[in-house]
Amino acid sequence: MKANRLRFRGVAMAAAGVAAVAAVVGVSAVQAQDQSSTADEIAKYRQMLADGNPAELWEAAGEEMWKKPGGPKNASLEQCDLGKGPGVVKGAYAELPRYFADAGKVMDLEQRLAWCRVKLQGLTEAEAVATPFSSSGKRSDIERLVAYVTGQSRGMPVNVSLSHPEEKRVYALGQTMFFYRGGAYDFACATCHAVDGQRIRLQELPNLLKSDGARAAYTTWPGYRVSQGEVRTMQHRIYDCLRQQRFPEPAYGSDVITALTMFLARNANGGTYDGPNLKR
Repeated sequence: MKANRLRFRGVAMAAAGVAAVAAVVGVSAVQAQDQSSTADEIAKYRQMLADGNPAELWEAAGEEMWKKPGGPKNASLEQCDLGKGPGVVKGAYAELPRYFADAGKVMDLEQRLAWCRVKLQGLTEAEAVATPFSSSGKRSDIERLVAYVTGQSRGMPVNVSLSHPEEKRVYALGQTMFFYRGGAYDFACATCHAVDGQRIRLQELPNLLKSDGARAAYTTWPGYRVSQGEVRTMQHRIYDCLRQQRFPEPAYGSDVITALTMFLARNANGGTYDGPNLKR
């Protein structure tokens, strides 16, 4: 009789265990369904807003700045070479970062714009990068210039080259930076962006080591951030990620940020550029 009671208790416990597992699985399935539903609704909300993306105003302001003479030399930026020849803007961003022989280094768009402002308009380096990010009462000229230039590559495939030895070196440096762990949380970019299915605050975190994830992420920046009321550039996006990881604050236009951009851009090769986009 005692053996029968033990067997009955064992069966009861097993049944309870199965029920508990089933309940957890059921909850997990419901949570996954809820998350998927929420993500779908967020996507629909973005699509609704995208029909009147305020980034268009930044693009128009940037085009005006590009063509307007300024600086000590009273010159426009229309002779700035973004890699496709002086003054050629169409499709230039889709091939950046890249090596520039006149500067002797690989540059991203923001570095190159600052370089052109110094060389063509006669600004000092400090003046050329002053106020890189807009804040209350402080407008960023760079964000507007970036919005204009990037908008001229809309609909074009990303095609970042590694043909020059410096481009290969910078890509490798960016890859190292992507996996480098540091800061108070001992995080790396790879902590959030090297596996599938990661989320934070219902926001999907793309796997940037895979072409589809890299394309989905990279091709939509810069973006107009609804929560901030500003167009934010790729430099700002990376800066903000590192801030959240509690990394030391990177210098604007630093070579290591360009290297990380190079790594992400190259991984996104073949994707259709669709920026400036709309972000939460």
